[in-house]
Amino acid sequence: MKDNVLNEIKKRALEEKIPIIMDDTLLTIKKYIDSKKIDKILEIGTAVGYSAICFSEFLSEDGKIDTIEREEERVIEAKENIKKMELEDKINIFEGDAVEILPKMNEKYDMVFIDAAKGKYPFFLKEALRMLNDDGIIFADNILYKGYVMSDYNKHKQRTAVRNLREYIKEVSENPNLETEILEVGDGLAISKLKNND
Repeated sequence: MKDNVLNEIKKRALEEKIPIIMDDTLLTIKKYIDSKKIDKILEIGTAVGYSAICFSEFLSEDGKIDTIEREEERVIEAKENIKKMELEDKINIFEGDAVEILPKMNEKYDMVFIDAAKGKYPFFLKEALRMLNDDGIIFADNILYKGYVMSDYNKHKQRTAVRNLREYIKEVSENPNLETEILEVGDGLAISKLKNND
């Protein structure tokens, strides 16, 4: 039953061209999470709640997901979808702009998933690192952005997004405290873990 509901949510999102996590990206994340249960997940960019619902299977029994979405219509749809999946006690939506909400948050998270405004990725990274548990992991989706990020793409329309995604890659690659991989799954996935300095 639940699988049918989830497939319906996915189908509708794809039909309405709402960006949701790609299957191979989800599988990759699953592999990295391995079988360890996670207590707290932070998601930046809820859309219709599809990825948060998928991530709920990684949670420990008392685990929780905090997810942030600024578009009112998406929030309404996400809440409906979460209710259909009976996950209201697991997934909490913060409604508003992540740029304003994140600095007020002081929780600690085992996993952070970044999939919101491309131009704000460096800011999201700074906030994610502040709230990441020592053995936590950060996933940044769409990091290669249709191949533009690694090419000499310079069209005005996407210039800020491309510049900031490049900045994100530079920061996670050069940060001495992080181990980062950039994978060409989906539209590019950056995976960053804190180094164990024991």
